[in-house]
Amino acid sequence: MSHGPSEASAWVRRFAERIPAGGPVLDLAAGGGRHTRLFLALGHPVTAVDRDVAALADLRDNPAATILTADLESGRPWPLGDRRFGGVIVTNYLHRPLLPAIVAAVAPGGCLIYETFAVGNERFGKPSNPDFLLRPDELLDAVRDKLTVIAYENLQVAAPRPAVVQRIAATSSW
Repeated sequence: MSHGPSEASAWVRRFAERIPAGGPVLDLAAGGGRHTRLFLALGHPVTAVDRDVAALADLRDNPAATILTADLESGRPWPLGDRRFGGVIVTNYLHRPLLPAIVAAVAPGGCLIYETFAVGNERFGKPSNPDFLLRPDELLDAVRDKLTVIAYENLQVAAPRPAVVQRIAATSSW
């Protein structure tokens, strides 16, 4: 996971080059915008989506940044319609009903980079609610027959704090 609130995740940085140069990026549940800022710096237009976008206010005048306020768990339709992105980034967020839409948002040639907490993390604190913890192989199941897995991990990490995480990087065929 990341080493600080504003530092991009090492997992995301590791696979960032898999996103086509200049391709649009979706930062879902963008939070403070650490990945939005990373991909803007790498020359990608970025759509950042979160229910609270206050931490992204400084990006409102950036022509490469689209800031979208949306409560992804409201039961409303997927706020991005059928838009596709060269990169779809999701970290520290899980709302299972969105998994099919997240996978479908990866454009041909694009890459999904996903990292969040998994079952077992309850031993280390929050999140501990099973609704917010991926089950074993759940990300693999979400992309099966849809994307090609480049890397997948389900493991306990020590830094920045002890946690159990699941993460995947997967690409869409051309």
